[in-house]
Amino acid sequence: MPEPRGTGVRVLRDGLLWTVGAALLVLSVAVAVTIGPARISVPDVWSTVAAHLGLGESRLTPIRDGIIWNLRMPRTLLAAVCGAGLAVCGTVMQSLLRNPLADPFVLGVSSGASTGAVAVVVLGAGGGAVSISAGAFVGALCSFALVLLLSHTLGGTTDRVVLSGVAAMQLFSALTSFVVMTAADAEQTRGVLFWLLGSLSGVGWTDAWVCAAVLAVTLLICLGHARTLDAFAFGQEAAASLGVHVGRTRVVLLCTTALLTAALVSSAGAIGFVGLVLPHAARALTGSGHRRLLPVTALAGAVFLVWVDTLARTVLDPQEVPVGVVTALIGVPAFVLVLYRTRRNP
Repeated sequence: MPEPRGTGVRVLRDGLLWTVGAALLVLSVAVAVTIGPARISVPDVWSTVAAHLGLGESRLTPIRDGIIWNLRMPRTLLAAVCGAGLAVCGTVMQSLLRNPLADPFVLGVSSGASTGAVAVVVLGAGGGAVSISAGAFVGALCSFALVLLLSHTLGGTTDRVVLSGVAAMQLFSALTSFVVMTAADAEQTRGVLFWLLGSLSGVGWTDAWVCAAVLAVTLLICLGHARTLDAFAFGQEAAASLGVHVGRTRVVLLCTTALLTAALVSSAGAIGFVGLVLPHAARALTGSGHRRLLPVTALAGAVFLVWVDTLARTVLDPQEVPVGVVTALIGVPAFVLVLYRTRRNP
């Protein structure tokens, strides 16, 4: 059977777009690692990476090698993973909920993670055996479980899921504020607030590898449901008429994206607006087909957050700006633009 007209051109265009995006991401990571107080060049970065991968010997001193491999590289890679993950989650949620303003934090996952982290740091939950990341992960899961329970009780429609997420977000935000105000000292309060605004400082290879593994699994699951996500664009009834098991599919994909968001927030804190803004930018390049949209969104989110983190750690050097502050400064105008376009095209 002959291919539809234009299929070859579309495949070539998509391949070119993915290749350019991947090359831009690799170049962005390499250049971002060189930016900082220590004078490091791109060849230095390639030399260090090659040496640690067993492809040669590093020509740098142990200190400069450690700056690249142990400090800047895991942080930059985690920024890329967080950007890609949050953007993918936003894309999936906007499709499932048919809401252009949905993002990973609309389900209250970020607020739940914040509460879990505060419980570990301030209240000593776990008796010292539980890390901040683990506490944040448990809090995120509790918040999402509450959203599922509330939305199921209220009927399980998309608007009920969003409203349940808003309710959970407010509840866990209030719990976090209450704990910080009543039990934290001044030093703990500063540390917790900085983490809540999003921070990639102090992360290591373990954080990067764990989040990357969760992202890879999530992306594979979402790509496997690409045609299903395309069907959701026409509404639940249309998706059901095409043979989609609406309730089961929604639970699977929402749980998957919530787990990814929990993993990212537990390592990097609450970084907002990435999942809201990047899906709309990617759609302008690829259209609404999710088999093309998801990889492009992931690449765009990765490149975006790599440079946002670089800006956050250097613009007020030696003081560091929380990453979430920078994404909010960029994301709020974009959010207003999305609202305006939504009003004009209901």
